[in-house]
Amino acid sequence: MQLAELKKYLAEYLVVDKIKDYCPNGLQVESSAEVNKIITGVSANMELIEAAIERNADTIITHHGFFWKGEEPTITGIKGNRIRALIQNNINLLAYHLPLDIHPEIGNNALFARQLGANVEGGFGAVGIIDLGVIGRLSNPLHADELQELLAGILGRTPDVVGVCDKKIGRVGICTGAAQDYIEEAAALGVDAFISGEISERTPHMAKELGVCYFAAGHHATERFGIKAVGELLADKFALNVEFVEVVNNA
Repeated sequence: MQLAELKKYLAEYLVVDKIKDYCPNGLQVESSAEVNKIITGVSANMELIEAAIERNADTIITHHGFFWKGEEPTITGIKGNRIRALIQNNINLLAYHLPLDIHPEIGNNALFARQLGANVEGGFGAVGIIDLGVIGRLSNPLHADELQELLAGILGRTPDVVGVCDKKIGRVGICTGAAQDYIEEAAALGVDAFISGEISERTPHMAKELGVCYFAAGHHATERFGIKAVGELLADKFALNVEFVEVVNNA
């Protein structure tokens, strides 16, 4: 497959042009015109790049790439080392951030809701005309410890739980990654619980005052869904050799 074809397909499928983001979505480092072996992963760190080199991959696709708004723009230090390794080993890097959170079929939030068995009833956290998070209703309401156990089974790690958690949970807000500050917007929509990746010092206080049970399930852990689904999509549609590589990250 040609790199240009892959770039065009993903841009259209993930509706990249309609989403305002904090980083460029799509091709970030161009090295090889041909795409034969793809490595997918959550973040474009050196461990993932080294895994791609070991597997003779020519392309990496991640959720977290480079060139974030507000970061040092020069290609030096850690970023310089990573980009140098990509170019020297003829490896492309494509990254899709908010488009891979938002997508209604293979987005992190939609897939997370599906894993929980939650029926999506709406959204919140508008990015332009598209909602970032989802509101879902569990098929069977759960106590907080039961939902914590369910999440641990899905994610491979036990979430931290804070806030008001003494009633059964039926309606949940879901927004993966670092979305803890959407808790107030989700609470206004009547959720019993809010699930995200990270927790800040202020989050437990906000959860208590809003009467919401908050689950901090891990930034990395909650954002595996979408990038895995991208790889499966490309393997099925184009018969490409795609492998997801897990780089352990407990944050």
